[in-house]
Amino acid sequence: MIRYAFDSGITHFDLANNYGPPPGSAEENFGTIMSKDLKPYRDELIISTKAGYLMWPGPYGEWGSRKYLLSSLNQSLKRMKLDYVDIFYSHRPDPETPLEETMGALAHAVKQGKALYAGISNYPADKTLMAAKILRDLGTPCLIHQPKYSMLERWVEENLLDAVEKEGIGLIAFSPLAQGLLTDRYLHGVPDGSRASKPHGFLKREEITEIKLAKIRALNDIALSRGQTLAQMAIVWLLKDLRVTSVLIGASSVDQLRLNLESLNNTSFSAEELSRIEGILGGIRL
Repeated sequence: MIRYAFDSGITHFDLANNYGPPPGSAEENFGTIMSKDLKPYRDELIISTKAGYLMWPGPYGEWGSRKYLLSSLNQSLKRMKLDYVDIFYSHRPDPETPLEETMGALAHAVKQGKALYAGISNYPADKTLMAAKILRDLGTPCLIHQPKYSMLERWVEENLLDAVEKEGIGLIAFSPLAQGLLTDRYLHGVPDGSRASKPHGFLKREEITEIKLAKIRALNDIALSRGQTLAQMAIVWLLKDLRVTSVLIGASSVDQLRLNLESLNNTSFSAEELSRIEGILGGIRL
């Protein structure tokens, strides 16, 4: 699947220290693929990783301390068999560690040559502005922000999009399909084997109400009228805003990846379509 992605023009591969399960396994697997297949193309790739969520026990195994971030980056590089990553993110703000320490660690990683750029993820607008100023003063501007953003989760529209535009920061949306809700999988309820049917994970069965399903079905009707799947429309709906630099997709098969890439065959929306979509969404939040 990674070979197909690269051959199709995808050059950005996004990871984090805790991606798995178990934590670290995604980086290890990518490192194997990198060393066997993609190593000759390293200078064509953007590889990113993050640190912020629980990775190992003890006081320095999560959040945003300098010790945790820099130790985690060293471990990530070993797992991926890399000398550097292109982007190193603070995965979430730390309520206990001064922002100056967290941003200082990102800047230090860049100055060490272990990362080329610094990024943040899951930061609200006010902390984004503060982080951007600290990094700018340290001589390592904040390159990118990675928030959760989809048709069904639109908190970034309240003030984060304005903040990144003001600071000249790019934005990469993750979870654009809302854990699979914005696909045809849930049009008729919660199917067996789906994420929502399992006792663990972020998507809970009780969150999938009849009101939400009705909205998803209505969105699906618009997508079909555009000659797209619901997932394809959900992806390009995010890209209509020029402040959104890119969208992260997580595919589980080559066919799914191919269908996601076909989203780009129709990226324009009419004013009527946007009005209908907005009327359906009605300020919905997950």
